[in-house]
Amino acid sequence: MYTTIPELFRLYNESRGVCTDTRTLQSGEIFWALKGARFDGNRFALQAIEAGAAAAVVDDPSVAKAHPRCYLVEDGLQALQALAHHRRKQFNIPLIAITGSNGKTTTKELTHAVLSCGYRAFATPGNLNNHIGVPLSLLRMPANTEIAVIELGANHEGEIAALCEIAAPTHGLITNIGMDHLEGFGSLEGVARANSELYYYLLKNEGTAFVNSRDEWLMRMASRLPKRIEYPQGIEAIKGEYFVGIKTKEGHTYSTHLFGDYNFDNIAAAHCIGLTFGIEESQALQAIAQYIPKNQRSQLIEQGQVRIVLDAYNANPSSMEQAIRSFARLPHRPKMLIVGDMLELGGYSRQAHEDLGQLIASFDFDKVVLYGKEVQAALAHLPFAYYFPDKFSLHNWLADQHWAGYHILIKASRGMQLESTLPFIHD
Repeated sequence: MYTTIPELFRLYNESRGVCTDTRTLQSGEIFWALKGARFDGNRFALQAIEAGAAAAVVDDPSVAKAHPRCYLVEDGLQALQALAHHRRKQFNIPLIAITGSNGKTTTKELTHAVLSCGYRAFATPGNLNNHIGVPLSLLRMPANTEIAVIELGANHEGEIAALCEIAAPTHGLITNIGMDHLEGFGSLEGVARANSELYYYLLKNEGTAFVNSRDEWLMRMASRLPKRIEYPQGIEAIKGEYFVGIKTKEGHTYSTHLFGDYNFDNIAAAHCIGLTFGIEESQALQAIAQYIPKNQRSQLIEQGQVRIVLDAYNANPSSMEQAIRSFARLPHRPKMLIVGDMLELGGYSRQAHEDLGQLIASFDFDKVVLYGKEVQAALAHLPFAYYFPDKFSLHNWLADQHWAGYHILIKASRGMQLESTLPFIHD
């Protein structure tokens, strides 16, 4: 006999939350057994009970019979998603879903900072934005939440639609359409179709979309939406020494800690959402000005006399081009680019990395460093670049130099772990 969602909801309310990993399990939490290609959480259910779990939810009947606090469901992942949706429906609050190729997490964090000026606001922790992360986010939402900002990620068509059914957004925003996850989407058109699933959900559920009026593609995609709010609204970007600034129509200016012109769209989105929900403009812009990026997303790091822009959490052709062009516009010299592979591009990978080499060659960087397998294709246009196939040789080379006075951009996909270079860069 399978445990029903109302029964699971009762267990959830009596527990301290849900955990899917015994290594981080806290006493009183429910251990939720999930299965993947190389793991089976059912194997750890009894261990979790012994470690203090209030209960374990499993989809293996033999495990369920082994302990009275093991609760059987037909499918662990589907049950987790159903429970999260059930909890979401207990909240009669606005929920803003944010998706897109680039800038999702930054926009989410900025929006959360702005909305927190007037509400008990909740936002997706970290980037728990997939078919497991979104349910876990909803289950972590405090009971007194007044407004929520949930990040939705995808690497294949149909995923955003499924996440919308779980999170039930009342509002939504697509940051942009870029060449990300082409291995799963197949093409730029595939990326657009996948992200437009958010617009379709809002359309059929009478939701409201926030749309960047400067983005022709998004404006075309949103043209059928009767309820849409366009941005920017009365602000414009100011180019600062390193960071983008903001100017209001009244002439008030604000500095930010956000590197790159491309971040203005993220700022404008958060500003617009804040105004829509009644946040005073000065409060919204002050919250944006105080936000400091972290977790390797355009993060400025100063190591002695070296200034580093660490943007190594994610990379695709669109975000790579934006970062490199913004870095090239900096008036400071000398400048060094450290670039690693852009992953999950499928059959387009070689062409994308050749194009990357051509882009880099169009600028006068003092040094260009390439690391990885795929990025080797860029060498066709960068004969004077320093190329390293492995981290060991890259780290040794960096450590043997002195980089005092240098301005360095580090950009690659997360899987390249280019943050590992930081201890080897010194002045």
